[in-house]
Amino acid sequence: MKNKKLWIAVGAVALAVVAYLLLSGGKKEEKVEFETAKVEQGDIHTTITATGTIEPVTSVTVGTQVSGIVSKLYVDYNSVVKKGQVIAELDKTNLISELNTAKANLSSAQSTATYELANYNRYKTLYDKGLVSADEYESAQLSYRKAKEQVVTASQSVQKAQTNLGYATITSPIDGVVLSKSVEEGQTVAASFNTPELFTIAQDLTDMRVIADIDEADIGGVKEGQRVTFTVDAFPDDKFEGEVTQVRQQATTESNVVTYEVVISARNNDLKLKPGLTANVTIYTLEKNGVLVAPSKALRFMPNEALLQKGEVIEDVEAPTKVWTKEGNTFKAHKVETGTTNGMLTEITGGVSAGTEVLVDFSFSGGEEAAGQQAQNPFMPRPRGNNKQNQQKK
Repeated sequence: MKNKKLWIAVGAVALAVVAYLLLSGGKKEEKVEFETAKVEQGDIHTTITATGTIEPVTSVTVGTQVSGIVSKLYVDYNSVVKKGQVIAELDKTNLISELNTAKANLSSAQSTATYELANYNRYKTLYDKGLVSADEYESAQLSYRKAKEQVVTASQSVQKAQTNLGYATITSPIDGVVLSKSVEEGQTVAASFNTPELFTIAQDLTDMRVIADIDEADIGGVKEGQRVTFTVDAFPDDKFEGEVTQVRQQATTESNVVTYEVVISARNNDLKLKPGLTANVTIYTLEKNGVLVAPSKALRFMPNEALLQKGEVIEDVEAPTKVWTKEGNTFKAHKVETGTTNGMLTEITGGVSAGTEVLVDFSFSGGEEAAGQQAQNPFMPRPRGNNKQNQQKK
């Protein structure tokens, strides 16, 4: 199929040249010039571009599980905090009252349990002597069991009240930096239906990541471990390095466009990268360094008899892919094998070495007569205006 397309292309070039020569009166004053390019050792890169958002690798939203009034705030934006450090406190008046009530209920339940135990022991002694009925004995036993269960319930209430009181003192769950603060002193927070957000703390701002949205047409080429470079508008002259660490499977559809999230690591030792910045990302999906490369146009070039000047000959070879050189009056084909390509450059092996000048294109050139003939070429743009006037001027 490829050979068929190649010969069709060659035929089209030949027809164009023949038509040109016929329309120009077959004059040979015009010369054919060939464009060449060097085969070189180089790098081939294939890239995907996208945009993403910079964010910390680890960030925690700090909230509260109890309702109340914020009585004290100990941190502000950009405050550096340690794990376990107190960062805020709620008013504890009601929570302390609830704890005291729970403790009083526990004490009462313990007293009741002590009485019911003594009462149960008396009835047991009398029952063993046959002085009370089984019904009375079992009733005393049941009362004692209920009193013990009441002690357990009251004890759990005390533990819950103590826990809620502890929630009123809000501490940092990680070492990090405070990114956001959602409350002020004196503000009431309600935890009836959801946990109010008080702070957002980032663990380590020197270790950031980029969440990039990759189009569905490009996601197939993205793999973990690929090299990434990106820029941000805040520092347009700086290029940051990263690496693909995760390709998420969940698709997002917006305006009929399907994208996938790709996570990219980003070291931030100088703290230039800030959470929320937009990153212009380039992912290197293919990299080959130090290989022999030639322009892809050279693999499509094919000389034709119609292009030959006097004394020039063609020396061809049988090969699916080849490049051409012009050595004196000889157009010589060289068999090569192709590898990776990025569209502009193609990796080649065999046939030629680095520094070889290969043919990539041709053009016609000449003097004034040739310039006039070029104006008659049907494959070239015509000058605007009346054709008869143009002929008269000639």
